[in-house]
Amino acid sequence: MRRILNNAISLMVVVIVLFLVIPLPAPVLDVLIVVNISLSIMILMITMNISEALEFSIFPSLLLITTLFRLGLNVSSTRLILSEQGQAGVVIQSFGQLITQGNIVIGVLIFLIIVLVQFIVITKGAERVSEVAARFTLDAMPGKQMAIDADLSSGIIDEKEARMRRYKIQKEADFYGAMDGATKIVKGDAVMSLIITVINFVAGLIIGIVQGGGDLATVLNVYSIATIGDGLVSQLPALMISTATGMIVTRSVSDGSLNKDVIGQFKAQPRAILSTGVVLILLGLVPGAPTIPLILVGAGLSAGGYVGTQRMSQAAAQPELPPEESAAAPLPEAQAPSEADFYKDINNVYSLLSVEPIEMEFGYSLIPLVDESSGGKLISRIVIFRRQYAQDMGFVIPSIRLHDGAALGTNQYVIRIRGEEVASGEILVDYYLALEPANPAGEIDGIETVEPAYGIPSRWILPENKEMAEIYGYTVISPLTVMLTHLSETIKKHAYELLNRTETVQLVENLKKTEPDLVADAIPNVVTYANLEKILRSLLKEGVPIKDLSAILEAIIDAGSTTRDIDLITEQVRASLSRTITRKFCENGQLRVVTLDAELEAKILSSLTKNEHGVYLALSPEIMQQVIAQLGDLRKKFNELSQTPILLTSQVIRIYVSRMITQFYPDVYVLSFNEITSDVQIQAIGNIRLQAQEQQRA
Repeated sequence: MRRILNNAISLMVVVIVLFLVIPLPAPVLDVLIVVNISLSIMILMITMNISEALEFSIFPSLLLITTLFRLGLNVSSTRLILSEQGQAGVVIQSFGQLITQGNIVIGVLIFLIIVLVQFIVITKGAERVSEVAARFTLDAMPGKQMAIDADLSSGIIDEKEARMRRYKIQKEADFYGAMDGATKIVKGDAVMSLIITVINFVAGLIIGIVQGGGDLATVLNVYSIATIGDGLVSQLPALMISTATGMIVTRSVSDGSLNKDVIGQFKAQPRAILSTGVVLILLGLVPGAPTIPLILVGAGLSAGGYVGTQRMSQAAAQPELPPEESAAAPLPEAQAPSEADFYKDINNVYSLLSVEPIEMEFGYSLIPLVDESSGGKLISRIVIFRRQYAQDMGFVIPSIRLHDGAALGTNQYVIRIRGEEVASGEILVDYYLALEPANPAGEIDGIETVEPAYGIPSRWILPENKEMAEIYGYTVISPLTVMLTHLSETIKKHAYELLNRTETVQLVENLKKTEPDLVADAIPNVVTYANLEKILRSLLKEGVPIKDLSAILEAIIDAGSTTRDIDLITEQVRASLSRTITRKFCENGQLRVVTLDAELEAKILSSLTKNEHGVYLALSPEIMQQVIAQLGDLRKKFNELSQTPILLTSQVIRIYVSRMITQFYPDVYVLSFNEITSDVQIQAIGNIRLQAQEQQRA
């Protein structure tokens, strides 16, 4: 029994298909027609009570099933009409008499109007809306993916939520693609209903006159009522399903059910309602106008608009609490000393010498984004980012000092690392930032700018243009997200500068709680805190997580037995973190890279020079220019693939090539073959080599 229930829908579809072949008695057909009407009403009500399309994701499949159901009933009713002299059941007879009201001509005209409304207005419109929604949803997918990646990297969301949002985007694309095809079924159903109606009428007249022998008036009356009734019980569910189709593909920008949205948004505009009521009353006073209806409706709208306006005025006029007398008039002994008196004490002057690790200044207009008492969420977002970064990189970002800057413009902000400005930006609080896609579907009005974190061409747009921008394929983000993303990317870029001796000792002390023997063997016998800080800084600078500190110390101990060179030890540490490095840069088991020609690698290796300060790369300017120029061209391929640019070299020269490349392209990561696990498929999309003249000179 349970197995039958689990497959009830599948069995029902098979039974519906059989309706096309098996004759149905009139009582059974009556019940199924009522079921069809009930099902269409239920589907329409569901589409009006959902807030987004994915809440009713089975709709495309349900659309096919209900269409097949209607066609099956159409065929069964046609069989009864033609074989039983127009007697196809009580429901069809009642609907036919209801629409004709004793006048067949009027009944036929009303029926044709209903059919044309269904076919030309509702079905055609739903089909067009589905096509546009499917196209714009697919075009907006890359921008939405980029927004998810930005939120994840800035710590606004975690990996689980990012995975859920990516899954939702994919489901949306699949849904609207299916809806685009499903609307073609609705259109075909409407055409088929017209054909069946014509068949019922024409064939019924022929059968009634030729085979039944009745007079023309009687036959025309019987078959007209049956045909109109059959068409009506078919077109009414089709009309409601078509309306539901158009309804569901327009729910992407709603916050609640249709009832809630309509009532809420009309209530938010009481002045418009009041103005409409006044206009109707004035029209009612015009001579010759229908005075009573206009004044009745106008008075009702005016009263409703007036009440709504009064409520909005009362809500806006919130009384301010009087300040406390103690706060208004502080006691003399509680007053702070003057600035001159404060700095008379030389010890207080030393407080001016402290430098904040991270500092962010805001213009006056941006303070509400920071002030928690005003609803600002920047601080809570920073906390989330700090936690996410610690989990990913193994480094705890120090506290960030947030304060207003009197010298800044009202919409400007500045980010400082250790007292020096490293980044700045400008934000329009009352606008949204729309990131331009590669091929926008339309142009949106706004103030042209550049997204500060990634340098993407963008526009500041008004809130009322947000929905249209998303339809055109723009990725729209809030001012707070823009600022937080810029802050998080700046911190990631300069994280190695924030790692000091105190933090290094703290990391080691934290490890000592679980692995005291390892720490005792490594520090200070093999590596000092100063050298460990250099190694960790080098890793952070190139985006390598230092979370697995035990593996780092073990690699330092192994490498320390053969060399004291910090650069060589760091390369050994990177090789021990191959799984971590591979996970960070590899996508779906593939790693797309640019490689160096063997002859060029040999040339670089021979250019390594050692002095009392260590080893450095003494490459000729001509060869360096060739490498940088070719890398710049190949870097564009990575941008087209939306992937991190990676240059793959041998371990011996990796660190020296990295130092050279970083001067020109800080976003290019240089990895060695030893840092990639063996299960990764490496795909070279380009190769940098010496030009012919350099080969001859060599």
